Amino acid sequence: MRAVDFEKLLPADLPPGERVLWHGRPHWVGLTRRAFRADYVAAYFAAMTAWNFATAGDGAGAIAAAQTLAAGCVALALLALLGWLSARTTLYVVTSGRIVMKIGVALPVFFNLPYSQLASAAVREFADGTGDISLALTRGQRIAYLHLWPHARPFRVKQPEPTLRSVPDAAKVADILRRAVVAKSDPTQVSIAEGERPQPSGARIDATGVAVAA
Repeated sequence: MRAVDFEKLLPADLPPGERVLWHGRPHWVGLTRRAFRADYVAAYFAAMTAWNFATAGDGAGAIAAAQTLAAGCVALALLALLGWLSARTTLYVVTSGRIVMKIGVALPVFFNLPYSQLASAAVREFADGTGDISLALTRGQRIAYLHLWPHARPFRVKQPEPTLRSVPDAAKVADILRRAVVAKSDPTQVSIAEGERPQPSGARIDATGVAVAA
């Protein structure tokens, strides 16, 4: 597995016969909250603000609480900026033969993930309508966790899983991916009912495109 720097964005670099089925970017709010842990940072500063106000004297407590609150607002603003920049510079592409991830704020890099190198995919949906699609690679295929972050499944450091983070309509995207994997592995299975329901949240898609419980 290696990163490839393309001079032009997809689909101009696609080989003949390959077509784009879906492309998109992370939702920056979801990326900020879950990849950059903004929720935990907000909870920490809220707790520290309440603690400073409760444990110090009246005047000193108010000043300390205000300072802590201001520091928390600055930290959250920086995380929001980082999340927005990361989402803005990210491109996820699902084609008929592979998944391509363009990531990196300062130094953009493309990762090619052919379907032959995917062992399974796990879908996790969130209350805000976005979701993560994590891609488990076959044995012998590995991308360093730090090279992927924040586009990696959390805490899977030993065997990192590239992840499409905070994707809008994740169930729909996962269904597009499932159909593409089925078609690539066995062209005779291309015919799928149009009204087929997307796989449920937490479903895993194995190498043949068949969803199994996570």
